[in-house]
Amino acid sequence: MADLSSQGIGRSVANAAAHAVQGVKGALGVGMTEKRQQLNQIAVQDNANTVLTTSSGVPITTVDDSLKAGERGPTLIEDFQFRDRMAHFDRERIPERVVHARGSAAHGYFQVYESLSDLTRAAPFQDPSKKTPVFVRLSTVQGSKGSADTVRDVRGFATKFYTDEGNWDLVGNNIPVFFIQDAVKFPDLVHALKPEPHNEIPQGQTAHDNFWDFVSLLPESTHMLMWIMSDRTIPRSFRMINGFGVHTFRFVNADGVSRFVKFHWRPVLGVHSFIWDEALKTAGRDPDYLRRDLWMSIEMGDFPEWELGIQVIEESEADKLPFDILDATKYIPEEIVPIRYIGKMTLNRNPDEFFPETEQAVFHPGHLIPGIDVSEDPLLQGRLFSYTDTAFHRVGTNFNELPINRPVCPVHNHQRGGFMRHTIVKGQANYHPNSLGGGCPALASASKGYVHYPAPVIGRKTSNRAGSFSDHFSQARMFYNSMTDTEKGHILGAFSFELSKVSTMGIRQRMVDLLNKVDHDLSVKLADNLGVKAPEKSEVESSTKVLGVAASPALSIIKSNKYDTIRGRMVGIYIMPGYDSTVSELMGALTAAGAVPLTLSAKGGPVPDASGSSTTTPSFTFSASSSTQFDALFIPGGRKSVDALLENVPALVQIAEGFKHLKAIAAVNEGVEVVQRLSLMVKTAEDNSVAVDYGVITAKGVGTGMNGKLGKAAGMAAGAVSGATSKASIQPGGNAGGTSEWITKFIETIAKHKVWEREELASKIVI
Repeated sequence: MADLSSQGIGRSVANAAAHAVQGVKGALGVGMTEKRQQLNQIAVQDNANTVLTTSSGVPITTVDDSLKAGERGPTLIEDFQFRDRMAHFDRERIPERVVHARGSAAHGYFQVYESLSDLTRAAPFQDPSKKTPVFVRLSTVQGSKGSADTVRDVRGFATKFYTDEGNWDLVGNNIPVFFIQDAVKFPDLVHALKPEPHNEIPQGQTAHDNFWDFVSLLPESTHMLMWIMSDRTIPRSFRMINGFGVHTFRFVNADGVSRFVKFHWRPVLGVHSFIWDEALKTAGRDPDYLRRDLWMSIEMGDFPEWELGIQVIEESEADKLPFDILDATKYIPEEIVPIRYIGKMTLNRNPDEFFPETEQAVFHPGHLIPGIDVSEDPLLQGRLFSYTDTAFHRVGTNFNELPINRPVCPVHNHQRGGFMRHTIVKGQANYHPNSLGGGCPALASASKGYVHYPAPVIGRKTSNRAGSFSDHFSQARMFYNSMTDTEKGHILGAFSFELSKVSTMGIRQRMVDLLNKVDHDLSVKLADNLGVKAPEKSEVESSTKVLGVAASPALSIIKSNKYDTIRGRMVGIYIMPGYDSTVSELMGALTAAGAVPLTLSAKGGPVPDASGSSTTTPSFTFSASSSTQFDALFIPGGRKSVDALLENVPALVQIAEGFKHLKAIAAVNEGVEVVQRLSLMVKTAEDNSVAVDYGVITAKGVGTGMNGKLGKAAGMAAGAVSGATSKASIQPGGNAGGTSEWITKFIETIAKHKVWEREELASKIVI
């Protein structure tokens, strides 16, 4: 079992680099936004060179023995130090979130590209020079706090903007649509997707009867089902997921003009995912994988970034859309309303302590600021009540006074009392209007304060649903038709896995029949996999009605990525005593490209190279690592090194597993023999040549012979020649001559994230 503790990885991945980065951060104040300054002033405590005390400040002389009546007598209730410690310990857990219980978070800032004052008066969108502090929490939905990170699940994406006019929370998911159209169904949805009540199984997944029974009876969930069965629910990294506001909101400018708006976060690194087998193995080997990846990237100074995009719809145009803009199960294709990217968010500082920041952070879609308002979306309307009600129950009446939730702007109101009240307000008057307090705090003017947009409301009170919400299949069909054949295969595999866990055959059949209204071929193949009756072609599926567009390439992960960066990618390098100079050269090239080279060996001590003039202390041992930790694998040359590697079964298993998981693999010089030994069914290089086959790059007769620092310098130069600069801009083809050709090909293949054309071949590998 791999040793993937935070200590182990922290010391091997970050090591000296992380300490150096932290030193620079401390000296330069990296990540020191107004919010961090506020936390340092009112909440952050440094225990260095201090004396242990009780919570009321009394110095403590011992924590090893309680006060007893005699050395072997009973403990005395008068031991207030014991009671202080135990009573607090007994209450160190607050109720976990019902959904989104397992989360990770980071501090950062948002900066708009240009003023949007024509669209909104919201503070973060006025001044391009202004950096608005943010706190972002990323999470899974179904599982408890103790569940694994890489399960198939929706990911929550919640952003708190600490603006000059109060806090604004943009609370959404990595999927732009949802299961239900009205919040009144939310308790049913969560009850169905959570572990079944009679046995509390399964944890962290929806592969069970209750969930599929519910959604098979709820056609409005069909579009969402297509998304959650896609690769978007098994992300490679939190740094590589989209974020969506899900609902339709309003932008309101200083003149009171309202426009509808949809929010989109786009990761600078692109959207990338695991394959299913890789996600399963990662969940077992490192259940904290996504949390650790986010933390370590920030610690190493490789700050995650997202661009914020908006789709703006004039109110007069909203009714002309082929679907209802208030329906949270619908997506506005970019072909109908283009996305305009207006600013960038950077996460550059980890929390100092998980509980006071990440766990106690409260996000609420009703935390709005002047210039942003809600729409009549019935799912959003219900969330406006539910999130506050949940926060009062889980964190307490005064959750907004906790340091992580406190705005950076002044707060003045007449609220008093309640659990855990922090603020002490001077003065007699705690009501409005008043004369004893000089009328303060006074009301803000309409131009300064929050004013709800006066949207017209006409109609009878009713519990009926609008007919414009009634089409549940057109957009599900659009999503499926937007996928590549590879992605369609993954969706079929996901449905097959999930529904194979359903023991009730009637539910399987009902789900197959429902999907027949999306795509007939999908339902027929799924029926065969599940052992139920294949349906006849559905009239709904064969209809020509399209809500918007027939297909949108932007919905496909594979089609929509640029594949022009390897920044932040982790490359495993297999070394044994006697490795050749290509190790130093590749490490230099990868570093120049913003990737993270990590070495592996049989033992943890320094490993000498072929010349004996240089050593490398490995980041991991073979027995304490896994191929799933890395985005790509490299096998260097060196006769002695390769002979030892050929005898090391754990290393060979890892490399074969990396091939199965569609990772880029490079082997050079004698290292090519490892590829041949594993019978990976790819063509390999002859003498003094480079070969690329199914994402496996092999080369012979390469290497400068320069080891250590000289080799890394040569590699950085080669990486730069190949176009792999620190800006991670890769020029296809690169320099095909000399040492850099194999480096260029390897970097280009890593940038593709996965070698999808290898998938059928890799399925024949038994491991």
